[in-house]
Amino acid sequence: MSKEVKSKRLGQKNGKGRIAGTAVLLLVLAGGGYAAYHYTAAKPVEVPTVAVRKGEFVLTVRARGEIRSVRSTVLMAPQVPNPKIVRLAESGKPIKKGDVVVEFDTAQYENYYLNFVTSARTVESEIVQTKASHKITDEADAMSLMTSEYDVERAELEASKAEILSEIEGAKTRIDVGLAKGSLQQVKATVKSHDVTQRADLERLESRKNKTQRDMDRVKQYLSMMIIRAPADGILNILPNFRAQGSWGSTPPPFKEGDTAWTGAPIAEIPDLSEMRIELKFEEVDRGKIQLGQTVKVRVDAVQDKEFDAVLDWVSPIASLNFRGFGTASEKQFPARATLKQTDPRLRPGMSATGVVLLESQPDVLLIPAKASFLQGGKPHVWIQKGTGAWEARPIEVGKRNDNDIVVLKGLREGERIALENPAEVAKRAKKL
Repeated sequence: MSKEVKSKRLGQKNGKGRIAGTAVLLLVLAGGGYAAYHYTAAKPVEVPTVAVRKGEFVLTVRARGEIRSVRSTVLMAPQVPNPKIVRLAESGKPIKKGDVVVEFDTAQYENYYLNFVTSARTVESEIVQTKASHKITDEADAMSLMTSEYDVERAELEASKAEILSEIEGAKTRIDVGLAKGSLQQVKATVKSHDVTQRADLERLESRKNKTQRDMDRVKQYLSMMIIRAPADGILNILPNFRAQGSWGSTPPPFKEGDTAWTGAPIAEIPDLSEMRIELKFEEVDRGKIQLGQTVKVRVDAVQDKEFDAVLDWVSPIASLNFRGFGTASEKQFPARATLKQTDPRLRPGMSATGVVLLESQPDVLLIPAKASFLQGGKPHVWIQKGTGAWEARPIEVGKRNDNDIVVLKGLREGERIALENPAEVAKRAKKL
C-alpha cells in the first residue's frame, strides 16, 4: 500500500474521533444545564405563610415583679448596738408560735453586766464607809460644839462676877467671853462645812450608784431581747441584708448567721399567706398607659401551670431609679402593686413573677402577625399567595397593634394566606445558596 493511501485512511479516523468527542461534550453540557434548571429555576422558592384569622385583639403592658404578702409580721433587730446573729431559723420553712427565729450574741453584754454588778457593789461599799466616816466626824463635831458651848457658859459665869472684882479682872472676863463665843462660832461653821461636804460625798456616791443601776438595767434589758421568737404560726421568710458587702447594684443576699445587723433592722417576716399581691416596676414609657383598677394577669415562674388574676390598686406617683452598676446609666421605673384575687398553697413571698396589664380588648377582629406587614411607598402592604410561587402585593388599612399582632381594617379576608417574609428577599437568599 502506498503512503498516500495510508495517510488518507489515518485522516478519516482522526476526523471521526473529533466528531465523537464533540458529541460527548455537548451531551455533558446539556445534562448539566438540565440539572441546573431542574434544581434551581424549576424548583419553587419556599416562603413561610400564615392564614388571616379572626380573634380577640389584646393590648397589654408587661412588667416583672415579686410576690409579696399583703400583711406580714416583721421581726426586727432589738434596740441594741451592733447585734450579731449567732442563730437563725431556715427561710421558707414552717414555724410554730414560740419557736426561736433569731438569736444574737450575748457574750459582750454578759461581760458588761458582770462589770456593772461589780461596780454597784463597790459603790455600795464606798457609801457604807463614807457614812461610817461621817458618823465619826459628826461625833467629834458634836463634842467640839458641846465643849465650845460650855466654854462660853463658863466665861459668861466668870464675867458675872465683874461687879465684885476689880475693873481689870472684869475686863479680862469679858474678853474671855468674847473669845469663847468666837470659838463657838468657828466650831459651828466647821460643823456646817462638814455637813455640806458629807451631803456632797453621799450625793456623788448615790449618783454613781444610780448610774450603775441604770447601766445594769439597760444591759439586762439588752440580754432579754437577744432571742426573738415567732409570735404566730406561719412560713418564715428571711429578709435581705442591705448592708452586706458586694450588694451595691445587685440583689442583696438574705441575712445569715454571723452577720452584724443594726438597730431596728428587719431580719425576717412571717407573712399572712391568705392574701397575696405582686409588686411590679413599670418602665417610664408605660406609666401613662396604666390606671388603677385595671386587670393584671400574673404568671409566677415557680407555678407554671396556673395564671392568677389581680387588680392594680396602687401606682407610685414618683419614679425610682434603678442602678445597674458603675458606668451604666440608671433607669427610671414606677413601683406598683396588684392584689391577687385568688391564692395558691404553692405561692411564697419573694417568688419572681410577670404581670400583664390588660389595657384594651377588641373581640372578633381580623388579625395578622406584625411581621407580615411590609411598607411600600410609605403604606402597609401584604403579600397574598396566588398559587405555587405566585404572589401579589396588596395594600391594607391597619388599626392598633401590639407586640405580636396587627388589626386589619380593610384589604383582607379571613382565611387568605399571606407571606411572613418578602418573597423577593427569600428568592435572593435562595440564589446566593
